[in-house]
Amino acid sequence: MKALLLPVLLAAAGGFAHAQSVMLTGTIGSRAILIVDGSAPKTVAVGETFQGVRLLSLAAEQATVEAGGKRVSLRMDQPVSIGGSGGGGGGTRIVLPVSSGGHFMTQGAINGRSVNFMLDTGATTVALSAADAQRIGLDFSKGQPVRMNTANGVAQGWRVRLNSVRVGDVEVYDVEAIVSQQPMPYVLLGNSFTSRFSMRRDTDQMVLEKRF
Repeated sequence: MKALLLPVLLAAAGGFAHAQSVMLTGTIGSRAILIVDGSAPKTVAVGETFQGVRLLSLAAEQATVEAGGKRVSLRMDQPVSIGGSGGGGGGTRIVLPVSSGGHFMTQGAINGRSVNFMLDTGATTVALSAADAQRIGLDFSKGQPVRMNTANGVAQGWRVRLNSVRVGDVEVYDVEAIVSQQPMPYVLLGNSFTSRFSMRRDTDQMVLEKRF
């Protein structure tokens, strides 16, 4: 089985509906191994329900589940948020469980396009590769050229402004970012995003509360 990366648990404050995070981490025969809201991995057969999530179908490294009247497809090791406040982006609280590798990972969106984030409190800004920028339609060539010191030496980068950065039901606007020519496995969720929040480590979770 692949190393487990615990999904993000997203909770919206102020009366918003709870958004469940679901991740497919493996299969055993005709049963899927699911993590729901940071739970321990659970084997679930087609037709069974675990913590309000019903497994509808299972194929090679892909499953279809239903929760709260919504049906979504899951791919291996890619957490998906189901439910919440209906997409309004009005949430104020994010709770990130730590992954087995000691990092805080989550699926989110930049300018409305899906990306995979890794929280990095040491990064000055949100940082993404040129390949990810091109995939989401971000024209970074018009950004401010910068030189970046990396483990592999000096690299070319571009300073840009993102219209929006979203994690679950929480969305912030006009966020500074750096696009790098260097390949990156994740988009780094740096301080240009996290400075909008108060942050605290609570045992094996990172809690972000939106500032007002």
